Amino acid sequence: MAPSHVLKCCQKVLAWVPVAFIALVVAWSYYAYVVELCVFTISSTAEKVVYLVVFHLSFVMFVWSYWKTIFTSPASPSNEFCLSKADKEQYEKEERPESQQEILRRAAKDLPIYTTTASRAIRYCDRCQLIKPDRCHHCSACDICVLKMDHHCPWVNNCVGFSNYKFFLLFLLYSLLYCLFVAATVLQYFIKFWTNELPDTHAKFHVLFLFFVAAMFFISILSLFSYHCWLVGKNRSTIETFRAPTFRNGPDKNGFSLGCSKNLREVFGDEKKYWLLPIFTSLGDGCNFPTRLVIMDPEQLTVSSQSEPVKSSGGSQSFPTRPLSESQNRLLASDSQWVESGPEEENVKSGAKKHIIVSLES
Repeated sequence: MAPSHVLKCCQKVLAWVPVAFIALVVAWSYYAYVVELCVFTISSTAEKVVYLVVFHLSFVMFVWSYWKTIFTSPASPSNEFCLSKADKEQYEKEERPESQQEILRRAAKDLPIYTTTASRAIRYCDRCQLIKPDRCHHCSACDICVLKMDHHCPWVNNCVGFSNYKFFLLFLLYSLLYCLFVAATVLQYFIKFWTNELPDTHAKFHVLFLFFVAAMFFISILSLFSYHCWLVGKNRSTIETFRAPTFRNGPDKNGFSLGCSKNLREVFGDEKKYWLLPIFTSLGDGCNFPTRLVIMDPEQLTVSSQSEPVKSSGGSQSFPTRPLSESQNRLLASDSQWVESGPEEENVKSGAKKHIIVSLES
């Protein structure tokens, strides 16, 4: 027991090594730019003032967003997704997967979930003992289920998900601008030191390496930032890019995409004045997400609704699905078109709910 506890403590300490490395690099870059470049190398007072003002603006925004990304706790599912005590005891007693799935289906019938596993089973976390909301995944590093999990980032020692994804994007943006500004303003003095136009001083080493480090980080961050901009436009997470979420009609990598504009608002919020500030403005609660459902032919809709009760008796029955209402989702409130199925569908089976198809802009 003791060795295991010591091992976990060592893992937690080592997990902060990448963050400490970034902090040391940033601290050194601040000293090298402000002291060695602006104070000891640049002779023009006006140039010093302009450089220092712009540098500190980018530095503050970079550190602020980085801090928020690190220390914002990952959001976990609410208690409504946990099994009741009776269901949990019954689930643990059952040995057959079919019986366990039946318990989960009963518990999930009123939950706002629309995705299943690839085998059409309820997405359940045995470790956290809860039904996973859409886009929620268990992080082995944090040992919790994270809402809209994108990935676990060692450079921030935290899970990037619903609660801090905006902060992570701004961290990439401001680190990119920080490195670009440093590299661009240091370049002329880098060339002068390299060609011996400036005398050899202790600032030469700092200026030379400052340019190399800024350029190297800029190139590496640019590719990562571009990739996540593409993900935001498609409304996908990194996990969903490699494994498309499975809906009632099968896997659909664009199932949560509402169009580029609404996808952007889902992450950054409705008020554009807050988009560039590392404060939480994302829409929703992390458990509910609007989905793009394909409009089907009315005859096909009736046939499929009649055939579903037959399938439901088997082990591949999926959980009940119901579209989000406009009151639940602000993204659907503007230009959503609601088409309800005919009244004859209500008589297909007792207690069956109406099927509603949502038409959203591509």
